[in-house]
Amino acid sequence: MNNRKFERLLKKELLTSEEFENIMQESEDPGKCLEDLMMQRGIPKHEILFCLSEYYGYPFIEYDENVAASYFITKRLDMENQKQALWFPLSVTQEKAEVIAYEPDNPSVIEDIRKTLRVDRIDFIVALPSDLIRIIENSYDVNPHFPPSGGRTPLAKVRTFLAERRSLMACYRTSLAKGRTGLAFIRTGVSFMAVALVLLRIFGVGYLTIIEALLFIAGAVMAIDGLIWYIPARKVGRKKLDCTATEPTWGTTALEVSNPGDNPVFTRTEPVEGAAELRADWSDLSPVMRRRFLAGDRTDLAEERTSLACYRTIMARARTGLAFTRTGIAFAGLGIALLRQFPVGPWMIFYAALIIVGALMLMEGFYWYLPGRRAGRDGLEAVIRMGNKTTIWDLVFPPAQKKPGYKEISSALLLRRACSPGIWATTGLALERTVLAERRNVMARLRTVMARSRTGMAFIRTGMSISGVGLALLVYFGTGSVAWTIFDFVLTIAGLVLIADGLYWHIPAEKIRSQFPYCFGDMEIVVPDYGKPTCDWGKAVFSHDEL
Repeated sequence: MNNRKFERLLKKELLTSEEFENIMQESEDPGKCLEDLMMQRGIPKHEILFCLSEYYGYPFIEYDENVAASYFITKRLDMENQKQALWFPLSVTQEKAEVIAYEPDNPSVIEDIRKTLRVDRIDFIVALPSDLIRIIENSYDVNPHFPPSGGRTPLAKVRTFLAERRSLMACYRTSLAKGRTGLAFIRTGVSFMAVALVLLRIFGVGYLTIIEALLFIAGAVMAIDGLIWYIPARKVGRKKLDCTATEPTWGTTALEVSNPGDNPVFTRTEPVEGAAELRADWSDLSPVMRRRFLAGDRTDLAEERTSLACYRTIMARARTGLAFTRTGIAFAGLGIALLRQFPVGPWMIFYAALIIVGALMLMEGFYWYLPGRRAGRDGLEAVIRMGNKTTIWDLVFPPAQKKPGYKEISSALLLRRACSPGIWATTGLALERTVLAERRNVMARLRTVMARSRTGMAFIRTGMSISGVGLALLVYFGTGSVAWTIFDFVLTIAGLVLIADGLYWHIPAEKIRSQFPYCFGDMEIVVPDYGKPTCDWGKAVFSHDEL
């Protein structure tokens, strides 16, 4: 049969009978296609296609990016199955289907088409297996050898889930900030109540009792209001967050999402065969192939932003815990001072209650502190690691952009006129969106560093509260009691250690902040005009002095 199919090549003396027999024997090995072997020996592709068209009596087609089926057809089929079966429908109606096939006379292929598409009439078009596989992949919007999850629509779905996760963590951070505000209410209320009780303890019942009662009531209302704000934040703080991210690969793997819902799981495919070489040949890729790689890049960048948002959320939780610690220090410090100042009596119950409640709050706060410290360390490591990696500029504009080191990171951030990709048609827009996504990632890294700095400042404030209580007790009561003196010194030293830890977090963050060009008082909003390069876009500038 193959002799008849390729008789044209023998007649035109493009192949000898001996060469044809050798090719036939070699094609029997698994994974080798007869037509591909012919082309490897220099047989023109169009001659092979003429052979197939004449033999089967159907027109032929070659791979072209414009040859693609609709989304509704591909949705009904499995890409890998079609690549194995070597047939693919271009159009389907109730009466007939237009199908590209490699072996249109194969009874099993015909039966499979009719059973799958539920049609009686089939209009065939013949194609080489390599072209047919690329037509199938192009219809699923993936580059060669990529799984269906590497298409732009599935990747957009992954980015949507990542965006939803970032929004959820933004809600968590807002709730935690509200909780910290509630703790400030509690501390203020406790201060009011403490003043009222101390006045009552010193002066007893008298003409000041009305003022003391008003102070106490005001403090109680503020403390209760603060608890109402704090309790929801505490529930948020109990939620477990996983900040781990997969390793970005610049489009040689695809990020997938499973278990959609409240807890989506993000996994990465194995490296795609030939994807790295394909990506390296960027200048020779078609616009559609470039857009597919850029969609993968934006998905990888979105995953990094989500991971950094997770680290910032855990650090916000630690800051809330430290605010709780400071509230506990205020309770315990007041109770200890009253206990040491006044003689034993019925008021001892109140003093002990203050100390016990303060100690419990202190322990609760430090329970939140340890995960926050780990998140701060891991977040900074992630920022440094990603800051030293290849950027989209290196991949797309290697002559125009030197790969920056971490110490030179500011040189890689601004969109310069000479490097500006511009916006011309869809591929340029995809490139611009990817570049802007990377800029958002740079700013996300900055926010993570600054969140670490704020957490360090929370360490310092907490350390100052602890050491302040210790020093105040030591100065006021002196060193008459050995046990209390040791206790005061321990409090002071613990506070100083926490202050040193906060400075260890804060100072490097300030150095990193100074290297980023995004910390200024004015705000710019770009007014895009997609018919022009970005260097010609207008900008609306809002000065801080004018607001």
